[in-house]
Amino acid sequence: MPLDERQSASREQFERQSRNYGRSHILADTSDLEEALAGIAASPAARGLDVATGGGHTAVFLARRGWDMTASDLSPAMLERASELAAEDGVQLTTAEHSAESLPYPDASFEIVSCRVAAHHFSDQAGFVNEAARVLAPGGHFLLIDGSVPDGEPVAEEWIHGIEKLRDPSHGRFRSPESWSALVRSAGLEILKCATVPFKQPDLEWYFETAATPPENRIEILRRINSAPDPARQAFGLTNEENKIVWWWPRLAVLAKKPL
Repeated sequence: MPLDERQSASREQFERQSRNYGRSHILADTSDLEEALAGIAASPAARGLDVATGGGHTAVFLARRGWDMTASDLSPAMLERASELAAEDGVQLTTAEHSAESLPYPDASFEIVSCRVAAHHFSDQAGFVNEAARVLAPGGHFLLIDGSVPDGEPVAEEWIHGIEKLRDPSHGRFRSPESWSALVRSAGLEILKCATVPFKQPDLEWYFETAATPPENRIEILRRINSAPDPARQAFGLTNEENKIVWWWPRLAVLAKKPL
């Protein structure tokens, strides 16, 4: 299926930046997965799909815990990184190149579908959730982890949207917990957990380098940070530590189940 404009932008961005998503990347810390999936175990021969796998950290985490994992992504370079990580960890992954919004699998193909810190790039987030629900087997689990925005904070939401689009033009939209929950329920899934935790971004310059943000955009982002409205400062804990701009990113985890 041809890619739309946003999908093409994401593919190009992550093809260029794939080498930044190795073991040193912030997503290599999988403690959020440990917490979100506490009490969830793979049944024998359980199949899993990690959508927009990036460097493969989530897919490898699940493979180590017994799921027969398929790691999917739009970017062939990212799939190479995921395969390299799996080989280093001694686990098996199947890789597949496709979008998140149209999953090329039959109904009820997987016992778990995961997507971690990627859905804000998707061109059709509702379509993605519906597809995830479709390919889940009855009793299977859907796990979404992503950056978020506080419920009922439109000023903070628009401010961070502008910042993220400047930093990485492939960015789509952060959603609030209420907004994601509505999409998950409308897809027919039962929400088991939905919570945000503050996640520290310790250095704006590192964040720039990860996305290869152009110099002129960096200047504009710094200007917007210096003039950030109070709701944004409070929502994201903007501060300066040791001459580094840091903030606290609300990281949302939604765990849902497909009814039997």
